Order: sequence, then structure tokens, then C-alpha cells
Amino acid sequence: MSPTLPPPPSRPALRRPVAVWLAVLAATSLAHAGTEASAPTVEIQEQSTLTEWWQGKRMTGDWFGLRDTLEDYGLKFNGKYYGAFFGVIKGGDAKSRGFWDQGMEFGAEQNFGKLFNSEALEGVKGFGIVRWRDPRSSADPNEYAEANSMFSPTNWASGTQWRLLAAGLEIGSAGNLPVKDMIVLRGGWIQPQREFIDQPLSKLFLNNTVNSAKGIGGNIPFSSSFSTWGGTLRVKPTEQTYAKGGLFMAFPQATSSSNHGLAMQGFARNPNRNGLMAMGELGWTPKLGTAALEGRYAFGGYYWGVENKSYLGATYDGQYGFYGQFDQMLFREASPAPASVQAKGPADGKSTADAKDFKQPVGLEKPSLSKQGLSMFNLVTFAPKYNNQFPFYFQTGLVYRGLIPTRDDDLTLISLAYGSYSFYQIEADQMEGNPNQPNYSGIIEAGYRVQINGWAFVQPFFQYIFRPDGTGITQNAGVLGFSTGLEF
Repeated sequence: MSPTLPPPPSRPALRRPVAVWLAVLAATSLAHAGTEASAPTVEIQEQSTLTEWWQGKRMTGDWFGLRDTLEDYGLKFNGKYYGAFFGVIKGGDAKSRGFWDQGMEFGAEQNFGKLFNSEALEGVKGFGIVRWRDPRSSADPNEYAEANSMFSPTNWASGTQWRLLAAGLEIGSAGNLPVKDMIVLRGGWIQPQREFIDQPLSKLFLNNTVNSAKGIGGNIPFSSSFSTWGGTLRVKPTEQTYAKGGLFMAFPQATSSSNHGLAMQGFARNPNRNGLMAMGELGWTPKLGTAALEGRYAFGGYYWGVENKSYLGATYDGQYGFYGQFDQMLFREASPAPASVQAKGPADGKSTADAKDFKQPVGLEKPSLSKQGLSMFNLVTFAPKYNNQFPFYFQTGLVYRGLIPTRDDDLTLISLAYGSYSFYQIEADQMEGNPNQPNYSGIIEAGYRVQINGWAFVQPFFQYIFRPDGTGITQNAGVLGFSTGLEF
């Protein structure tokens, strides 16, 4: 017997535009009939609709109620536009140059539990993501900053043009086991970088190393542009602990723009060069103290199974490394005072039985935690120096939400990152007679995100890149600009 779909609910948004037009028609008819029309009523309705749109979560609104109706059946759409101006300033007599980089991303998710009105299928979801990034060389500020690609001022330089990022299926236990989402299995055409090292605060920054590469991307193709066949399994024994593992197809030139994320055969020119990528992570996600300060502490490792040569000429079947993540909310501002609950009683406020005042508060609503406060994130990565460009890397950052009074959703942010180059690479360069060996690169980025409304922001920022290519020959670069984003 096929499941019965729930009837779509009645949505006020579907009726509002009709009501406005009916009011306009009624006012026009009354005016022609010699009766004074009530224009303020129409104006109030129009202002209400505009205010609701401006204060909503998405620029395109609820599509006259259609979006909400589709979500009732488990189908969600999302999209965003992002762009940034990078004004690159180099030391000495070098002139500054400006670059505009941009992109768009669209995604969809289908919850089959809602589609078929089945609690057993609530954790079963299909998903897909596509993306476009500006391919122009004039959009890449690293054309002028000349940093190692891992320290590029923008994290949008790889995988340009249209690209398929993900298409797959998630099967989770949802609320059907003792712990919510106790078991979650994901598979298909997915992005390993989105599956591991979950560090949302780092995504607020523009520099590639903090936002995307995280040290690992300097050694293997670990970026948002790397999509591949694979699957992950996450198990949560308790609400605050988890173990996660993943297996993926690894292949050379995985993030090349020319494959558009459609390299379903891996390295099609020579599939024998395809290999296996494995990642694993153990984590703890506590909520500390009475303020329930959220944290994430994780340790993980990876193996990239593509044949490579070390800096000293030996051949290896793959590369591996380890990482540690330490994120913690440090301080939460005082939560708003909960509203008191008033008891109902006779009109005079007295009980006919005991003459007590029924208007006095008899209880408090459960207080909601404030979102304002200070949080930090940290990441350290290690890898063998014989065949990895960056054997050591770390990044750290602070983000304060609502630092300025009355600007509760604005973000003040700063980050620092450092990566040291392999000593074996230095020796190899010396043996080849190259006097300019890379030693280290670093980046400081600071910014302030102004949340204009629920779906738009603008973020002035500043970056300073130390030893951009690691050698000290390329001048340090300063980058002054702003980024902006829209949620569709």
C-alpha cells in the first residue's frame, strides 16, 4: 500500500498578494462609485510584505508560498552569490592593483521521510550541489600577490567555471536510535574537504589557507574543488562524541578547472594512476558550563594513494598526514531575561476561593542562550617532510559576534596562519643550484562582517601575507578590500 502524502498546509504568503490586489480593486471601485477609498489599508499591507521580505532569510523570499510548500514535502533549495574586491598592495615601489573575484552556488536536498510521510525514512536524504566561479585571470589577486597557491588571497581561484560539486544519498538514523543521528552514512559524488575538519568559523575568512586548504591542501588536492566517488560513515556513541571514516577515489589533477567536476573515471588519460584516499576522525563536541559553551576537539589523519616522488628522488605509493582541531566558545554574553508567564483569573484579579492575585508571575519561560560572545578556532597539521611541501602548519582565529551594542549579528574576526616548507625541499633546491629556497609563509587577516539583514552582508577586510612564496624574494603583500554575499 503506497504511503499517503500529507496535504499541503494553508500558507498566508499565498493569499497576501491576492489580498493586496483585491484591496486595490475595491478601492478603485469605491472611488468610481463616489465613495471615499481607504488607501492607508493597501499601503500598510504593501509595507508589511516588503518588511517581511527584507527581514527574511533569503533574497528570493518564499516564492509566494511555493518554497514553503515544497519544504513541507522535504524538498529544500538553497543558493548564494559571493564576491570580493581585492586591492593588492606590495612593498617597495610596486604599484597596487585591484581584482574582483566572484562565484555562485546552488543546491537542493530531498528528505524522503517528509516526502512519503514516514518517520522511518526521516534520515534518508538526496542532495546535489553545483557551482560557478569566475574564470578570468583578472579575477585572481594571486596573479599580483604571487603567493604560494595555498596562501592565495582568495579561496575561489581553483575549479573555476561551472562545476558539479556533489550528488549523492545520505542515510541516517535521525531520531530512531537512543542518540539523535547516531549513525549517518553518506555516499556518491562528494567532497572530502566538506566531510572532515568541520570548522565553520574558518569559512568567514577569504584567504585560501584558512578557509579551504588548512595546510593539507598544500600537500594533496584537499579543497572544495575536489569532488570524487566515495562514502563516509559517522557513529555517535553519545551526544558529545563521534567517530567518522571515509573512503574515496584519488586521482591526479583532481581540481583542474577543465574537468568541471565531472571526472567520473578519475584520471581518464591513464586510470591506472587512480588510487584510494582514506580519512578518519575522532571528535568530542562538549557544551561547557552553565553557559553551554560549544566546542569541537578532534584528531584525524589521511592517506592519499597516488604515486609520487620524494624530494630526494624515491618513489612512494602515497602521502599521509595528521591533524588536530581545537575550537571553543570562550565567552557568551548574558542571555535576555525570560518572559514571565501570567496566570489567568477573574477580571478583578482575585480568586473566588482564596483571594490571591492571579496576575502575579507564576513561572518563567526557559531562557534561550544568547548567540553573542567570543569564540576561537585552532588547527595543527603534520606530514612527513620527504614528500610533502608543508610538513607543519597551524592556524588560529578569534570571532566575536555582537561586539558593538545593537549590532548583535555583526562579526568581528581575526586569524593567523603559518606554514613551514619541507627541509628536504630546501636541500633538493640547493642540490639543483637554486639559491632561493622557501622557508615559511604566513598570513594575518582581519575583518568586520556587517549583517545587513537575514540574507545579505558586507565585510571589509585586510590581509598581510608574509613571504608569499616562502623565499623572501617576493615582496610581502597587503590586501585591502571587502567581500559581500547574498543568500537566494
